[in-house]
Amino acid sequence: MSGGLVPGIDPGLHTLAELFAWRVARTPDAVAYRQFDPRAGAWADFTWRNVQSRTRRFQAALAATGVQRGARIALLLPNGVDAVCVDQAALARACVPVPLHVLDNPASIAWILHDCDAVILFAASRAQWEAIVGVGIALPALRYVVVAGPDGDLPAGVGPPALLAQAQWLGLGDFLGASGVVAPAPAPQDLAAIVYTSGTTGRPKGVMLTHANVVSNVDAVMRRVAPSNDDVFLSFLPLSHTFERTVGYYLPMAAGACVAFSRSVAELMADLRSIRPTALVSVPRIYERVHAGLQATAASSRWRAAGLRAAQALAWQRHRRAQAGQGASVASRLLELAWPLVDRAVARSVRAVFGGRLRLAVSGGAPMSLAISRCLLGFGVPVVQGYGMTETSPVVAANAPGDNDPATVGRLVHGVQVRIGDNRELLVRGPGVMRGYWKREEDTALAFVDGWLRTGDQAAIEDGRLRILGRLKEIIVMSTGEKIAPADLELAITADPLFEQAWVLGEGRPFVACIVVVQAAAWAALARRLGLDPDAPESLHANAALHEAMRRIDTLTRGFPRPGQPRRVVLTRERWTLENTLLTPTLKLKRLNLQARFGAAVDGLYADAIRAR
Repeated sequence: MSGGLVPGIDPGLHTLAELFAWRVARTPDAVAYRQFDPRAGAWADFTWRNVQSRTRRFQAALAATGVQRGARIALLLPNGVDAVCVDQAALARACVPVPLHVLDNPASIAWILHDCDAVILFAASRAQWEAIVGVGIALPALRYVVVAGPDGDLPAGVGPPALLAQAQWLGLGDFLGASGVVAPAPAPQDLAAIVYTSGTTGRPKGVMLTHANVVSNVDAVMRRVAPSNDDVFLSFLPLSHTFERTVGYYLPMAAGACVAFSRSVAELMADLRSIRPTALVSVPRIYERVHAGLQATAASSRWRAAGLRAAQALAWQRHRRAQAGQGASVASRLLELAWPLVDRAVARSVRAVFGGRLRLAVSGGAPMSLAISRCLLGFGVPVVQGYGMTETSPVVAANAPGDNDPATVGRLVHGVQVRIGDNRELLVRGPGVMRGYWKREEDTALAFVDGWLRTGDQAAIEDGRLRILGRLKEIIVMSTGEKIAPADLELAITADPLFEQAWVLGEGRPFVACIVVVQAAAWAALARRLGLDPDAPESLHANAALHEAMRRIDTLTRGFPRPGQPRRVVLTRERWTLENTLLTPTLKLKRLNLQARFGAAVDGLYADAIRAR
């Protein structure tokens, strides 16, 4: 189903290189990007003409180093203007960008560089490269490592590969001038990227996306959410993530919108207040953090908690009636009369956290709790959820601001078809579906059935909307034969501000249990209330703490079938991160690693339960 009458991109554009050139020609002096300059201590603007000029220098350097059509160019750079310029230069010369996660571990990065036969690596610092070399994986195809960070001049000609500062490398192409820019244009079916999946259960696979794949998805998303040249996006998700590449990078380019690059995740809240974006592309974690702060404030007294519950209920009813077009009823008029009070008391401050002028807040990459969605929507934060995967470029379905059901991931975007296969698996077909996995013919064949891409997700189609039920591989089969989708339970549990992260388990066990990471400030407050020392490890095992945690979990999971409700809990203060290998670069749980880390605690938990019978 299409996104209505909203137009997509210019039908004459078939590659990302054409899209960039078209945008520059159309609005050369409009602000394309905004980036913080630490030396000046201020935000700097870059017009499309500025970006094109810098991109041409990168193109000339690629020509001077003899890089051929189809060569893989690896990008290990933070979001910023230089990352855009490298990407666009590679695309214009029909090379293939390979975006890498800046926070990924060196062994994973080295393996990807080897697997894709990268000929050039753009790194943010020399230290990054030295860590990759230290892994010991041979990289025979790699000819140049270009360091963008403040490392000063590096010795040229050392290698292979040759290690060059970015200024030195750009100098190689300066003598070519305009002749270095001319190159055979990419074709729609040429690769526009090889994006490696997170690798939750094994080695990451390189997803091959063509120009036609990505351009079709940009067109489809534009029809659904209708960005404009007045929009200001705030970019903080890594450009190594296909969600950010399509929706936070190429989509604003098509619309002529400005993209401001956040300084860091740690400074995101300050950047939201400073930039005051009209559009935000995020994973649920940011919205969850704001919601948790709101709940924590309300928990300081019963009156505040009751007031917040009443405000949320009223705000949600008002939003729901507005979506249904029920503005003239008596109930709707009463809600409108009460709204100014709710707005002044709560909603205005919630919107202010995001800068106060958001008209579009996209959430993707993982499901969001329905309670959090309803809270934010009611208070005027226009969160729209969607669904997709790297293999689909990535968007398959999405809600729109005026057609938004947060219990689903929305309607199919333009050109996409789906059907429900065996075991309720969602199958996808359309112009955004990948060519296949790099060097993985067997895996590619297994990914398709009768020409349809297997998503690995269970789904249902309800009234033209798509509802995701859970991951096939993550379904827990208990010893009783009951089947449980852990992701839904984990979402429900983390709606409480005490629980920062949750892992639900029970495969082959008689009941469901969970391990939760407690939020530091909320845990300290609870421990003191219970007469416990929050810094003492044994406090996490105290009966009073476990009883309170289970009381909250029981309340949070009350709406689930009884066999799916956790009956035991383990508390921990150690956050699960990419660095300690318990999360993937896209912030998904590495369940096998969690099992290895907490195996003894899990065995003890079930043994204690059996002894207690």
